[in-house]
Amino acid sequence: MQYAEILEEGKKLTLTERLTLVEAVVQLMREELQQLEPPSTRGGKARQLAAAARMLRADYAEDSALTSFTALDSEDLHEDSIVPMTRTLPRD
Repeated sequence: MQYAEILEEGKKLTLTERLTLVEAVVQLMREELQQLEPPSTRGGKARQLAAAARMLRADYAEDSALTSFTALDSEDLHEDSIVPMTRTLPRD
């Protein structure tokens, strides 16, 4: 079945049926992506982050510019101390 034919058939479905179909397709894609993803990245994200942190530890220990904002860690942040943004962004 071609893409255009699939879309035409999809138009015949109710909104609920289309949503169910989309959810099933997304689930199939997730399963396929999990099969393609190497096992080392599936369960090893925490290990990878820990290894990266160990590699950067010396940089943070030696370069005070990387940790200058940690001086604020002991200060409490209160909602009333947040300054609201008054400038609006241009709309397209």
